[in-house]
Amino acid sequence: MTAAGVDVVARGASVRGPRGPVFEGVDLDVPAGGLLAVHGPAGSGRTSLLLALAGRMRLSGGAVRVGGHVLPAEGRRVRRVVAVARAAPAVALEGRLRVREVMTERCLTSPGVTERRIREAFGTLDIAPRGADLVEDLGPVDGLLLATALALAEQPGALVVDDVDAGLPPDAQPLVWQALERVRNDGPTVLTGCLRPPPVPGLTALLLPRRSRDRLPADKAAAREDADT
Repeated sequence: MTAAGVDVVARGASVRGPRGPVFEGVDLDVPAGGLLAVHGPAGSGRTSLLLALAGRMRLSGGAVRVGGHVLPAEGRRVRRVVAVARAAPAVALEGRLRVREVMTERCLTSPGVTERRIREAFGTLDIAPRGADLVEDLGPVDGLLLATALALAEQPGALVVDDVDAGLPPDAQPLVWQALERVRNDGPTVLTGCLRPPPVPGLTALLLPRRSRDRLPADKAAAREDADT
């Protein structure tokens, strides 16, 4: 059984890096159980926005509400509600591990996650990865859906999946978006980043313009709000 989805609302959300704005003045409304597609070219701040919505990057301006919790003040609570499947380079599976090893690792590091929950998530996403396979040897579809399943097993209120269409051939993209549709129909709100939004009914799409090719360093993009109360 999964957690119910949460609504995600942003008003004037902004993040600045050492060389200027990463994104700024973002307004969005995603209903509980909805699907958000943040799209735009490289350097538009897609990944940074998704990490900010997940409470893993500190806002420099504006506010975000995730369910009943407001950022930046309640970062710890938001991080308990939002699971991040992929947002490279800050969040990504270790390619040198085997599938069974990343499953074991998730059970040890994420409260409440069990092998049974992970396998239930495999069923939702219609995948059956072999435990002996190396993560780096999985194809782009299987790698993305494995990361999504591990995050879904945390039973979050919202789930972040970045670079959904990265490296996917055109004929594989509908398969992935259909899988993410099943995820949100199963409970959580799904927050994605992509180059182009899919033709999905009820989708909330947000276009970010290119600002810079410069990225915040990965160590600053990870959860750095340990001082939050």
